Amino acid sequence: MQAVSVIDRYLVARYSFFKWRYSLDLVDKLVMAAGMACVTGLLALIRIPLPFTPVPVTGQVLGVLMSGVVCGGVFGSISQIIYVGLGIAGVPWFAGGTTCSWTIFVQPTGGYLIGFIIAPLIIGKYTDRYISARSFLPQIKYMMMGVGIIYLFGAVVLSLAIGSGFWETMVKGVAPFILVDLVKAAIAAGVSFSILPKASYNGEIDKLRYMDRRY
Repeated sequence: MQAVSVIDRYLVARYSFFKWRYSLDLVDKLVMAAGMACVTGLLALIRIPLPFTPVPVTGQVLGVLMSGVVCGGVFGSISQIIYVGLGIAGVPWFAGGTTCSWTIFVQPTGGYLIGFIIAPLIIGKYTDRYISARSFLPQIKYMMMGVGIIYLFGAVVLSLAIGSGFWETMVKGVAPFILVDLVKAAIAAGVSFSILPKASYNGEIDKLRYMDRRY
């Protein structure tokens, strides 16, 4: 009975959080977005340079993927705009605790930052609008889609910045990171599946299919 009570409290808590988040006013949503920007900045301190490419392995991607879930699509994207904007303004929280000017967008790693802004928008949009998107396998799909978006923008800018062709770009900007980012996507999907309510909190498109679920 004690275990059942703990689980019930947890289910109620996660449902209440997302219902509360959905009802927040603009200022509070911006504060939450700023909080996820800080999470991304802290994860960016995890940096592993690779000798054959200017693109390092970092922890940022995990924060980027989760921002769409925690803040929703639009404000997940805004959280990454805050992250990038403050990094350009001088906050040392880009990869490895560095900072950079606006010219980062024409440097080899600049495209990944653009992808950081777009990816949460897609993840959050589907997660908020479809209850069915909150199961583990759909979350894996959307997290991998987010990683793909980051790769797309990252590869395009990397290619332009170093003048590389398709295969060189894949070797330096995509292939070395696939396994690590798949692990990050799986972790993000596991966390999001655990914290996302499986009942309607905002008038989802498929809410009639889940009317019998309380949380």
